[in-house]
Amino acid sequence: MTFRDIIEMCARNLFRRKTRTILAIIGVVVGTTAIIVMLSIGFGLTQSFEEQLMSYGNLHKLTLYDWNYQDTSQRERTNVINDKTLAQLEKIDGVTATTPVEEMYMQFQVGKQTASLSVQGVDPKVLEKFNLELESGRLITEKDKDFVLFGGWTKEWFSDPNSKTYQRTTVDYMSAKKIIMSADQFLGYKKLPEWARGQERVEYPQYEVRAAGVLAQAGDDSDYRAYMPLARVQEIKRETAKAEKNRSELNNRSKNYQQAIVYVEDLDKVETIYKELTELEYQVDSPIAWLEEFRKVANMIQMILGGIGGISLFVAALSIANTMIMSIYERTREIGVMKVIGSNLKDIKRMFLMEAGMIGFIGGVSGVILSLIISWLLNHVLAGVLGNFIGGGGGSVISVIPLWLLLGAVAFSTLIGVVAGYSPAKRAMNLSALESLRNE
Repeated sequence: MTFRDIIEMCARNLFRRKTRTILAIIGVVVGTTAIIVMLSIGFGLTQSFEEQLMSYGNLHKLTLYDWNYQDTSQRERTNVINDKTLAQLEKIDGVTATTPVEEMYMQFQVGKQTASLSVQGVDPKVLEKFNLELESGRLITEKDKDFVLFGGWTKEWFSDPNSKTYQRTTVDYMSAKKIIMSADQFLGYKKLPEWARGQERVEYPQYEVRAAGVLAQAGDDSDYRAYMPLARVQEIKRETAKAEKNRSELNNRSKNYQQAIVYVEDLDKVETIYKELTELEYQVDSPIAWLEEFRKVANMIQMILGGIGGISLFVAALSIANTMIMSIYERTREIGVMKVIGSNLKDIKRMFLMEAGMIGFIGGVSGVILSLIISWLLNHVLAGVLGNFIGGGGGSVISVIPLWLLLGAVAFSTLIGVVAGYSPAKRAMNLSALESLRNE
């Protein structure tokens, strides 16, 4: 028999026993759908968690800290942050750029509106390597002295300190005629609050700055910060310490930094570099640290959910095996006739395997279609109800079905059908032609 003859006979035999075939296919559909949907919820949990992590901070950025950066007596420390160690870190495979960081909390005044923002002094040369997107304007450069690059959300944090009611106001940095920056927390106040009256006032220097640009809202920590050239922030920090008469800061002769940012463009290498920096005894802060732990939990959840679906598919396999065995009992005469007229034993075996495989394939394809429908319903109709219940409320989706899962499910269900039909097929091949005809 040709391959086409076998296909035609398989299709004819399956349609001849429609009820039994449909019931066997339904079993495969339920099992396939259960596996895909269960795993897709696990993938959805992982994606939702990664989205939440991105809102806490950029996964590509690793922030290093050295709380003893002013201590020059510990010369043998390996985790010190200075220009030399940053140059060495930049040579690590996967590291795109590094920059030291000087951070200050400053008050900004635009018209009558003020806001307190974290200002980070960074190396302007590496900013463009951080893949920052601009909403307007440009990035800062080394030549900029009193230019500021503002985060996307900072413009919405302003309010009138002299108003009796607190109300946020959005300012337009780029068109502002005058932007005042100072370490004075009472900048813009006409009258000091009662709790501050009587205290010794510090005459902080004020700086008139301009907006170089405004970053597009990225959903990470860059949204809430302002950036200036490192050298200028260091200068402002010294002037602020002088106004405060902060002797420890003024007497600090250390060339070390308290913070540094290591940027890794390839997300797949972030975890490896994070572990490497940790082994070098750096104190590293990154949302990626939480991701590894969550993946372990997500993998366990996926194994449990996949196991539930696997049980359904196992039951479907038993149903296919039962269908094929019953088919052999009902078709013993047909098998006997095929053997008498000289049909190849392997063709008989192949025919039964093909029938079982077709049941698995049809059930798999139907299960994929049903899974896509259920996934759509979960993401668009039931998301609000189930989001918080399963822990995916912080993400955009509940169910995520990658293409490889769909293709794998069809292939696996087909394989299940073939495996379930192997024993019945072998039994059909081994049936005696005489016994088959006599039984009829």
